[in-house]
Amino acid sequence: MRHAERQQDARQHSHAVQAIALTKKFGDFVAVDRVSFTIERGTIFGFLGPNGAGKTTTIRMLLGLLRPTSGSATVLGYDVVKQTSEIKKRIGYMSQRFSLYDDLTVDENLHFYGRTYGLRGRKLTERKAFVLHMAGLEGRKHELTGHLAGGWKQRLALGAAMLHEPDMLFLDEPTAGVDPISRRSFWDLLYELADRGTTIMVTTHYMDEAERCQSLAFIQHGKIVAYGSPATIKEKEMRGQVLEIDCENPAAAIPILRATEEFEEVALYGALIHAVTLDGERLIPQIEHRLKEAGVGVHSIEVIAPSLEDVFISSVRSPLTSEAKPQLVEESR
Repeated sequence: MRHAERQQDARQHSHAVQAIALTKKFGDFVAVDRVSFTIERGTIFGFLGPNGAGKTTTIRMLLGLLRPTSGSATVLGYDVVKQTSEIKKRIGYMSQRFSLYDDLTVDENLHFYGRTYGLRGRKLTERKAFVLHMAGLEGRKHELTGHLAGGWKQRLALGAAMLHEPDMLFLDEPTAGVDPISRRSFWDLLYELADRGTTIMVTTHYMDEAERCQSLAFIQHGKIVAYGSPATIKEKEMRGQVLEIDCENPAAAIPILRATEEFEEVALYGALIHAVTLDGERLIPQIEHRLKEAGVGVHSIEVIAPSLEDVFISSVRSPLTSEAKPQLVEESR
């Protein structure tokens, strides 16, 4: 089936991904616990969580590589259990280690992956040319892949995953270990792909990247603890207020703040301190007095809008309440 026909087929379904109470158990261990979310077509969906939270297990179920213990999911309208072969034809996958062969040239890597995806002859030549142009590697096709810098290798790996014109891309920590300029360039490329209709699910540990996703899910201990757009998550999921404290000696101030037991979280953000509490405005005079009494000069203390990192830390450190569970499932429908 040609790419245009596949895209038309995919557009017949309301969501690129729909997971409903998706669960995976390994013996008595629950790796993914009734996870529910949707991904709209042509959007970038971020999946965040610490190591061992259930991100990779969830993705492997969506790719058809692991059979769910219970629940259900569809990718591009196809059931992840019953129609895995159809899903594999229509998706691309880019792992954190890029899965490239360093002893092959750029062109040889693309040729190998193109043949693996079933491309032949003129079509393979056209797709390789497209990927080289997209990745900015047109003048380096005969260079050994192992000689490429991390950012170029990253773009090549993305191109290899796109050779067969997939309707959806799954990217697992695609920018890990890549310099900030290359990361920014890579995300510009992802937005171009999304604008052309490609749906992207990406796992990342970088909060600036999470801010660029149209929708997000935070997962912890196999459960979704926050779900929605970055703006919605900041508005609805933050537990408490964030005090931003500008003082002369943050290293001395942090243990003083933690000793008050008024804060759920106290952390250094650059040269400033962020402290999360249920009633920040009320505490400002008290905190200012304690710091000055301890010899720490205070320039300013104010309540600020939470960053996505503030919300993420608050979400993964707080237990998921029974009230939150049905709300998350309801939002995902």
